[in-house]
Amino acid sequence: MPIPIQEEIVTIVDEENRVVGAAPRSRMRGDGLPHRATYILVFNDEGEIFVQKRTTGKDIYPGYYDVATGGVVLAGESYDDAAKRELAEELGITGVRLKGHFDFFHEDAGNRVWGRVFSCVYNGDVILQEEEVESGAFHPVHEILEISRNRLFTPDGLYVLQRFLAQVSPPAGNSG
Repeated sequence: MPIPIQEEIVTIVDEENRVVGAAPRSRMRGDGLPHRATYILVFNDEGEIFVQKRTTGKDIYPGYYDVATGGVVLAGESYDDAAKRELAEELGITGVRLKGHFDFFHEDAGNRVWGRVFSCVYNGDVILQEEEVESGAFHPVHEILEISRNRLFTPDGLYVLQRFLAQVSPPAGNSG
């Protein structure tokens, strides 16, 4: 039987992103402990980005839209391994090349996270993890940036996308 998500043991870091320990996810959230997470921007060959709607049961940003797939880095896990695991768990995507981009620190109410950003190109079927992802689809980037003005999007995910776009061009197509 799998460990309940709130009791997963996650990597805890200090303000400089140095590992200082591990704690259950529930304690990390409850005490606002800084931790690590991965953010994967999934594009298709048209340059569209996969946007998911988070389930209302999520422990942070429930019911929000998110431009990044990903999640917390578990104790003893690398950013790269966490990114591959999260991509497989949330969207059923395996065997794709992940390209690393940048690390960043994000802080808001209840969330203090050191993130590492990856991107990939994927054109196959997506299998949503029903516990975490309510729905999802590929959309043109310019459309998502417009919609995000009127809908709830994860603030760290939007930051990731905007910084990515300022530094890197989407893979192909008419992403706007």
